[in-house]
Amino acid sequence: MAKLGVVLPQTEIGPDPVALRDYVQAAEALGYEDVTLLEHVLGAYTERADRQGRRWPYNWESNIHEPMVALGYLAALTTRLTLSTSIVILPQRQTVLFAKQAAEVDLLSAGRLRLGIGIGWNDVEYEALGESFKNRGRRVEEQFAVLRALWTEPVVDFKGRWHTIDAAGLNPLPVQRPIPLWLGGAQGTTDERVLTRIGRIADGWTLLGAYRPEVAERWEIVKRAARDAGRDPAKLGLQGGLQYREGTPESWQQMRSDWEEVGATVIVVGTTGAGLSPSGHIDAIRKDKEALDGK
Repeated sequence: MAKLGVVLPQTEIGPDPVALRDYVQAAEALGYEDVTLLEHVLGAYTERADRQGRRWPYNWESNIHEPMVALGYLAALTTRLTLSTSIVILPQRQTVLFAKQAAEVDLLSAGRLRLGIGIGWNDVEYEALGESFKNRGRRVEEQFAVLRALWTEPVVDFKGRWHTIDAAGLNPLPVQRPIPLWLGGAQGTTDERVLTRIGRIADGWTLLGAYRPEVAERWEIVKRAARDAGRDPAKLGLQGGLQYREGTPESWQQMRSDWEEVGATVIVVGTTGAGLSPSGHIDAIRKDKEALDGK
């Protein structure tokens, strides 16, 4: 049976650290096993984004916490929740610094970190952070190799296309060696480069939206790529999602069944978009948990 988690509704509960505390502690007390955070370092000005012909889901008005700092805070407030990201946009970050940050969160949480990684869609962010948007897919693969080396070896020598480490290492190392690295990708994506990359290098596939029938076909592509790379597809995780605003207790139960049938190992509940207050989000995850547990 898949573990149940929650998506931190940070865009709606606001910047108040007390609201963050109350939400994650309520989720843990209700029996959820995972809390996941999205990330954007910058939100683009809406008019600029619109001129690029996109409808962007987040902008400069969206309240989004820096995930590694926020997860360090949540680590001190919880004891059992897996602390995860869905997703961190890794190619716009400095790899070695991120390795250090993640190792610290994993250490402070006693090995409860799970990293969902993505390559993002916001070229404005990449530009502001001084990184290339065009090579982000190729670069993330080298980043995975660098991260895993730094998390497992006391002294690392690495010479790649974008990274050079000359006999140096992290101290302290994380509890998990290495920290799990999952890759994000839309349920309906037809880009096999994304799907085969997941199978070749990732520990799992991170999704947030509701189940769609095409997920099963995409998941088979991921697993085939894992087998072709000499990896065991049975060891890959799959994170699915469901939305409070889109259903009823009966439909949530069906959604859980659909995700578990295709092989999901984690299902995260999202409560944004329903016009809820901070306390309303807690009530919503309580209703979801009772429904999904059949109470």
